[in-house]
Amino acid sequence: MTYRGVVLDVDGTVVRGDEPIPGAAEGLDRLGRAGLRRLFVSNNPTKRPPAYAERLRRAGFDAHPDEIVTAGTITTDYLADNHADDVLFVVGEDALVDQLTDAGLSVVADEARADTVVVSIDRTFDYDRLCAALRACDDEAVTLVGTDPDMVIPAAEGDLPGSGAIINAVAGVVGRDPDVMLGKPSEPAQRVVRERLGLPPADCLVVGDRLDTDIALGERAGMTTALVRTGVTDDRDLERSDVQPDYVLDSLADVATIL
Repeated sequence: MTYRGVVLDVDGTVVRGDEPIPGAAEGLDRLGRAGLRRLFVSNNPTKRPPAYAERLRRAGFDAHPDEIVTAGTITTDYLADNHADDVLFVVGEDALVDQLTDAGLSVVADEARADTVVVSIDRTFDYDRLCAALRACDDEAVTLVGTDPDMVIPAAEGDLPGSGAIINAVAGVVGRDPDVMLGKPSEPAQRVVRERLGLPPADCLVVGDRLDTDIALGERAGMTTALVRTGVTDDRDLERSDVQPDYVLDSLADVATIL
């Protein structure tokens, strides 16, 4: 099959931390020679596209911010479109708050004022913050938003808890699931991917290391999917999952076998 566009995960597929994953350079070169329009899509809610482009540059890869979509940008766009007048209480890091406030959204420190609670990765998350999130959701009319479902994220020192771990903690004490979970594989993420690539889904390939986000995104969007073994998914995960990729590759270098 001839593809015209490719959606690429970043962490676990192209880089781990700031280090390139073996085979990623070869794979990206092959995709470039094939002339595919590319889009890097990450469930990291803390880094803006320019920061991601710089991160990829440090790993030896050239990428323009216009080629990058993150859970932070998806969350910001979603809230601007659907909750522009809401007062937001954020369980998350300053980088996410900055993205929201720069878009003109109102973020407050007083959980009692919240119309919408946004929950994301927070590496300073503690019991007091969990209590504040519980108080913020006392009113069932308050909207609960998760930036992305990633339970763990691949890092240079090994896998670490991601947004999903924090979101599950808050959802557990609140007693309800988020009203919307953004990032991959959500419908808002699919919509952004379709708009950015501007191609029929059947002409697009999705490559990533996670079944529940990368592969599920491609499956739901009607795109061909390829799982790489360089991230968080192993053979046991594949056997147990209802979400199955069209192809399984040892690394991004093997993408040449399916182009």
